[in-house]
Amino acid sequence: MTLSQEDRTDVEDVAGEPAAKKAAPARASRADWRVASVSHLVLTLWALAVVLPLVWTFFSSLKDSRSINVSPFALPDVFHWDNYVRAWNTIGVAKYFANTVIIVGSALVLVMILGSMSAYVLARFRFRGNSLIYYLILLGNTFPIFLAVVPLFFVLKNSNLLGTYQGLILVYVAYAYPFTVFFLHSFFKTLPQEIYEAAQVDGAGDWRTFFQVMLPMAKPGLASVAIFNFLGLWNQYLLPTVLNPNKDKYVLSQGLFSMASQQGYNVDYGGLFAAVVITIAPVLLMYVIFQRQLQGGVSQGTMK
Repeated sequence: MTLSQEDRTDVEDVAGEPAAKKAAPARASRADWRVASVSHLVLTLWALAVVLPLVWTFFSSLKDSRSINVSPFALPDVFHWDNYVRAWNTIGVAKYFANTVIIVGSALVLVMILGSMSAYVLARFRFRGNSLIYYLILLGNTFPIFLAVVPLFFVLKNSNLLGTYQGLILVYVAYAYPFTVFFLHSFFKTLPQEIYEAAQVDGAGDWRTFFQVMLPMAKPGLASVAIFNFLGLWNQYLLPTVLNPNKDKYVLSQGLFSMASQQGYNVDYGGLFAAVVITIAPVLLMYVIFQRQLQGGVSQGTMK
Protein backbone atom coordinates (compact mmCIF):
# COMPACT_ATOMS: atom_id res chain seq x y z
CA MET A 1 0.00 0.00 0.00
CA THR A 2 1.44 3.32 -1.04
CA LEU A 3 0.72 6.70 0.54
CA SER A 4 0.04 9.83 -1.38
CA GLN A 5 2.21 12.92 -1.00
CA GLU A 6 -0.37 14.63 1.26
CA ASP A 7 -0.68 11.52 3.47
CA ARG A 8 3.10 11.29 3.87
CA THR A 9 3.25 14.99 4.85
CA ASP A 10 0.54 14.48 7.47
CA VAL A 11 2.34 11.47 8.90
CA GLU A 12 5.63 13.38 9.09
CA ASP A 13 3.94 16.34 10.82
CA VAL A 14 2.31 14.05 13.40
CA ALA A 15 5.54 12.16 14.00
CA GLY A 16 7.66 15.29 14.29
CA GLU A 17 5.28 17.28 16.47
CA PRO A 18 6.21 15.69 19.85
CA ALA A 19 9.92 16.07 19.13
CA ALA A 20 9.45 19.72 18.23
CA LYS A 21 7.41 20.31 21.37
CA LYS A 22 10.14 18.68 23.48
CA ALA A 23 12.95 20.60 21.76
CA ALA A 24 11.35 24.02 22.28
CA PRO A 25 11.13 23.80 26.10
CA ALA A 26 14.65 22.35 26.19
CA ARG A 27 16.03 25.32 24.25
CA ALA A 28 14.03 27.72 26.42
CA SER A 29 15.28 26.10 29.62
CA ARG A 30 18.91 26.30 28.44
CA ALA A 31 18.47 29.98 27.56
CA ASP A 32 16.85 30.68 30.92
CA TRP A 33 19.68 28.85 32.66
CA ARG A 34 22.30 31.00 30.88
CA VAL A 35 20.46 34.22 31.74
CA ALA A 36 20.03 33.14 35.36
CA SER A 37 23.71 32.18 35.63
CA VAL A 38 24.92 35.49 34.23
CA SER A 39 22.48 37.41 36.43
CA HIS A 40 23.57 35.59 39.57
CA LEU A 41 27.23 36.16 38.69
CA VAL A 42 26.72 39.89 38.17
CA LEU A 43 24.67 40.20 41.37
CA THR A 44 27.29 38.26 43.33
CA LEU A 45 30.08 40.54 42.10
CA TRP A 46 27.97 43.59 42.89
CA ALA A 47 27.19 42.28 46.39
CA LEU A 48 30.88 41.64 47.04
CA ALA A 49 31.77 45.14 45.81
CA VAL A 50 29.29 46.60 48.31
CA VAL A 51 29.68 44.27 51.30
CA LEU A 52 33.47 43.82 51.40
CA PRO A 53 34.26 47.54 51.90
CA LEU A 54 31.70 47.65 54.71
CA VAL A 55 33.21 44.60 56.39
CA TRP A 56 36.72 46.02 55.99
CA THR A 57 35.59 49.35 57.49
CA PHE A 58 34.03 47.60 60.47
CA PHE A 59 37.13 45.51 61.23
CA SER A 60 39.36 48.55 60.75
CA SER A 61 37.29 50.38 63.36
CA LEU A 62 38.37 47.72 65.89
CA LYS A 63 42.11 48.15 65.25
CA ASP A 64 44.59 50.75 66.40
CA SER A 65 46.31 53.14 63.99
CA ARG A 66 49.57 51.17 63.97
CA SER A 67 47.84 47.92 62.94
CA ILE A 68 45.94 49.72 60.20
CA ASN A 69 49.17 51.19 58.77
CA VAL A 70 51.17 47.94 59.03
CA SER A 71 48.55 45.44 57.86
CA PRO A 72 45.40 47.23 56.68
CA PHE A 73 43.68 44.07 55.37
CA ALA A 74 44.47 41.76 58.30
CA LEU A 75 41.97 40.89 60.99
CA PRO A 76 42.46 42.72 64.31
CA ASP A 77 44.55 40.92 66.89
CA VAL A 78 42.82 42.79 69.69
CA PHE A 79 39.37 44.31 69.40
CA HIS A 80 39.67 47.98 70.39
CA TRP A 81 36.07 48.81 71.27
CA ASP A 82 37.35 51.95 72.93
CA ASN A 83 37.67 53.43 69.43
CA TYR A 84 33.89 53.96 69.43
CA VAL A 85 33.99 55.67 72.82
CA ARG A 86 36.80 57.94 71.65
CA ALA A 87 35.02 58.68 68.37
CA TRP A 88 31.78 59.55 70.16
CA ASN A 89 33.36 61.78 72.81
CA THR A 90 36.78 63.00 71.65
CA ILE A 91 36.32 63.27 67.90
CA GLY A 92 32.90 64.84 68.46
CA VAL A 93 30.61 62.42 66.66
CA ALA A 94 27.96 62.93 69.35
CA LYS A 95 27.58 66.62 68.49
CA TYR A 96 27.68 66.04 64.73
CA PHE A 97 25.20 63.17 65.06
CA ALA A 98 22.76 65.33 67.02
CA ASN A 99 23.01 68.16 64.46
CA THR A 100 22.39 65.72 61.62
CA VAL A 101 19.36 64.19 63.33
CA ILE A 102 17.84 67.64 63.95
CA ILE A 103 18.42 68.91 60.41
CA VAL A 104 17.57 65.73 58.49
CA GLY A 105 14.63 64.82 60.73
CA SER A 106 13.03 68.26 60.47
CA ALA A 107 13.61 68.46 56.71
CA LEU A 108 12.21 64.96 56.20
CA VAL A 109 8.99 65.73 58.06
CA LEU A 110 8.46 69.00 56.18
CA VAL A 111 9.20 67.62 52.74
CA MET A 112 6.94 64.60 53.27
CA ILE A 113 4.02 66.82 54.31
CA LEU A 114 4.49 69.41 51.56
CA GLY A 115 5.39 66.87 48.88
CA SER A 116 2.47 64.57 49.60
CA MET A 117 -0.01 67.47 49.61
CA SER A 118 1.33 68.82 46.33
CA ALA A 119 1.36 65.40 44.67
CA TYR A 120 -2.21 64.73 45.84
CA VAL A 121 -3.57 67.98 44.41
CA LEU A 122 -1.73 67.61 41.11
CA ALA A 123 -2.82 63.97 40.72
CA ARG A 124 -6.46 64.15 41.83
CA PHE A 125 -7.69 67.60 40.78
CA ARG A 126 -7.92 69.09 37.31
CA PHE A 127 -7.41 72.84 36.95
CA ARG A 128 -5.79 75.23 34.51
CA GLY A 129 -2.02 75.00 34.67
CA ASN A 130 -1.98 71.59 36.39
CA SER A 131 0.40 69.96 33.93
CA LEU A 132 2.56 73.08 33.69
CA ILE A 133 3.07 73.20 37.47
CA TYR A 134 3.83 69.48 37.59
CA TYR A 135 6.47 69.66 34.87
CA LEU A 136 8.02 72.77 36.37
CA ILE A 137 8.43 70.86 39.63
CA LEU A 138 9.96 67.94 37.74
CA LEU A 139 12.55 70.30 36.25
CA GLY A 140 13.98 70.55 39.74
CA ASN A 141 15.18 66.94 39.40
CA THR A 142 17.18 67.83 36.29
CA PHE A 143 18.78 71.03 37.65
CA PRO A 144 22.39 70.35 38.77
CA ILE A 145 22.86 71.18 42.42
CA PHE A 146 26.34 72.54 41.63
CA LEU A 147 24.77 75.46 39.78
CA ALA A 148 22.55 76.36 42.72
CA VAL A 149 25.00 76.49 45.62
CA VAL A 150 26.33 79.99 44.87
CA PRO A 151 22.88 81.63 44.54
CA LEU A 152 21.71 79.72 47.62
CA PHE A 153 24.72 80.97 49.56
CA PHE A 154 23.86 84.63 48.89
CA VAL A 155 20.13 84.05 49.48
CA LEU A 156 20.79 82.54 52.90
CA LYS A 157 23.40 85.18 53.70
CA ASN A 158 21.04 88.04 52.86
CA SER A 159 18.30 86.34 54.87
CA ASN A 160 20.56 85.86 57.91
CA LEU A 161 20.06 82.09 57.64
CA LEU A 162 23.61 81.13 56.70
CA GLY A 163 25.06 78.63 59.15
CA THR A 164 21.74 78.05 60.92
CA TYR A 165 19.50 75.04 61.37
CA GLN A 166 16.60 76.81 59.70
CA GLY A 167 18.56 77.72 56.58
CA LEU A 168 19.93 74.23 55.99
CA ILE A 169 16.53 72.65 56.71
CA LEU A 170 14.85 74.86 54.10
CA VAL A 171 17.52 74.01 51.54
CA TYR A 172 17.15 70.29 52.25
CA VAL A 173 13.38 70.57 51.82
CA ALA A 174 13.78 72.34 48.48
CA TYR A 175 16.36 69.76 47.40
CA ALA A 176 14.11 66.74 48.10
CA TYR A 177 10.76 68.31 47.17
CA PRO A 178 10.75 67.64 43.36
CA PHE A 179 11.58 63.96 43.75
CA THR A 180 8.95 63.55 46.47
CA VAL A 181 6.23 65.03 44.27
CA PHE A 182 7.32 62.94 41.28
CA PHE A 183 7.36 59.71 43.27
CA LEU A 184 4.03 60.19 45.07
CA HIS A 185 2.15 61.56 42.05
CA SER A 186 1.69 58.08 40.54
CA PHE A 187 0.44 56.65 43.86
CA PHE A 188 -2.29 59.23 44.33
CA LYS A 189 -3.24 59.01 40.68
CA THR A 190 -3.97 55.27 40.92
CA LEU A 191 -6.13 55.47 44.06
CA PRO A 192 -9.80 54.61 43.37
CA GLN A 193 -12.04 57.60 42.71
CA GLU A 194 -14.96 55.75 44.36
CA ILE A 195 -13.29 55.97 47.79
CA TYR A 196 -12.89 59.73 47.43
CA GLU A 197 -16.53 60.09 46.39
CA ALA A 198 -17.66 57.90 49.31
CA ALA A 199 -15.76 60.11 51.75
CA GLN A 200 -17.41 63.18 50.25
CA VAL A 201 -20.84 61.59 50.58
CA ASP A 202 -20.15 60.83 54.24
CA GLY A 203 -19.52 64.54 54.81
CA ALA A 204 -15.71 64.56 54.94
CA GLY A 205 -14.06 67.74 53.72
CA ASP A 206 -11.00 67.89 51.49
CA TRP A 207 -8.57 68.11 54.40
CA ARG A 208 -10.12 65.20 56.28
CA THR A 209 -10.38 63.13 53.11
CA PHE A 210 -6.70 63.67 52.40
CA PHE A 211 -5.28 63.01 55.87
CA GLN A 212 -7.64 60.24 57.02
CA VAL A 213 -8.55 58.45 53.79
CA MET A 214 -6.19 59.05 50.87
CA LEU A 215 -2.89 59.51 52.70
CA PRO A 216 -3.06 56.18 54.60
CA MET A 217 -3.79 54.39 51.31
CA ALA A 218 -0.50 55.73 49.91
CA LYS A 219 1.51 54.41 52.87
CA PRO A 220 3.80 52.16 50.72
CA GLY A 221 4.75 55.13 48.57
CA LEU A 222 5.28 57.35 51.60
CA ALA A 223 7.58 54.78 53.20
CA SER A 224 9.59 54.36 50.01
CA VAL A 225 10.11 58.04 49.29
CA ALA A 226 10.90 58.69 52.97
CA ILE A 227 13.70 56.13 52.81
CA PHE A 228 15.09 57.61 49.60
CA ASN A 229 14.98 61.12 51.03
CA PHE A 230 16.58 59.99 54.29
CA LEU A 231 19.46 58.34 52.44
CA GLY A 232 20.01 61.35 50.21
CA LEU A 233 19.85 63.94 52.99
CA TRP A 234 21.84 61.95 55.56
CA ASN A 235 24.74 61.47 53.13
CA GLN A 236 24.61 65.04 51.79
CA TYR A 237 28.02 66.74 51.75
CA LEU A 238 28.07 69.56 49.18
CA LEU A 239 25.15 71.60 50.53
CA PRO A 240 26.22 71.69 54.20
CA THR A 241 29.84 72.35 53.24
CA VAL A 242 28.89 75.50 51.32
CA LEU A 243 25.88 76.66 53.33
CA ASN A 244 26.85 75.71 56.88
CA PRO A 245 30.14 77.37 57.90
CA ASN A 246 29.17 77.34 61.58
CA LYS A 247 31.35 74.68 63.26
CA ASP A 248 28.92 74.28 66.13
CA LYS A 249 26.26 73.12 63.67
CA TYR A 250 28.38 70.81 61.52
CA VAL A 251 26.68 67.65 60.27
CA LEU A 252 28.42 64.27 60.22
CA SER A 253 29.94 64.55 56.76
CA GLN A 254 31.38 67.98 57.55
CA GLY A 255 32.59 67.02 61.00
CA LEU A 256 34.44 63.89 59.93
CA PHE A 257 36.18 65.64 57.06
CA SER A 258 37.12 68.56 59.30
CA MET A 259 38.57 66.30 61.98
CA ALA A 260 40.53 64.22 59.46
CA SER A 261 42.04 67.33 57.85
CA GLN A 262 42.95 68.93 61.18
CA GLN A 263 44.81 65.86 62.45
CA GLY A 264 47.34 66.10 59.62
CA TYR A 265 49.85 63.24 59.69
CA ASN A 266 48.87 62.14 63.20
CA VAL A 267 45.53 60.69 62.17
CA ASP A 268 43.59 58.55 64.61
CA TYR A 269 42.55 55.98 61.99
CA GLY A 270 40.86 53.69 64.47
CA GLY A 271 38.70 56.48 65.82
CA LEU A 272 37.87 57.78 62.34
CA PHE A 273 36.86 54.34 61.11
CA ALA A 274 34.67 53.98 64.20
CA ALA A 275 33.11 57.35 63.40
CA VAL A 276 32.42 56.19 59.85
CA VAL A 277 30.68 53.06 61.14
CA ILE A 278 28.55 55.19 63.46
CA THR A 279 27.69 57.41 60.49
CA ILE A 280 26.58 54.62 58.15
CA ALA A 281 24.85 52.50 60.83
CA PRO A 282 21.55 54.49 60.78
CA VAL A 283 21.41 54.23 56.98
CA LEU A 284 21.88 50.46 57.01
CA LEU A 285 19.45 50.05 59.88
CA MET A 286 16.81 52.12 58.10
CA TYR A 287 17.14 50.06 54.93
CA VAL A 288 17.05 46.70 56.73
CA ILE A 289 13.94 47.63 58.70
CA PHE A 290 11.99 49.12 55.80
CA GLN A 291 13.25 47.08 52.83
CA ARG A 292 9.89 45.32 52.40
CA GLN A 293 8.06 48.63 52.27
CA LEU A 294 10.67 49.92 49.85
CA GLN A 295 10.30 47.01 47.45
CA GLY A 296 6.50 47.02 47.66
CA GLY A 297 6.30 50.77 47.26
CA VAL A 298 8.49 50.86 44.17
CA SER A 299 6.57 48.01 42.51
CA GLN A 300 3.20 49.63 43.22
CA GLY A 301 4.41 52.98 42.02
CA THR A 302 5.30 51.55 38.62
CA MET A 303 1.89 49.90 38.13
CA LYS A 304 -0.80 51.70 36.17
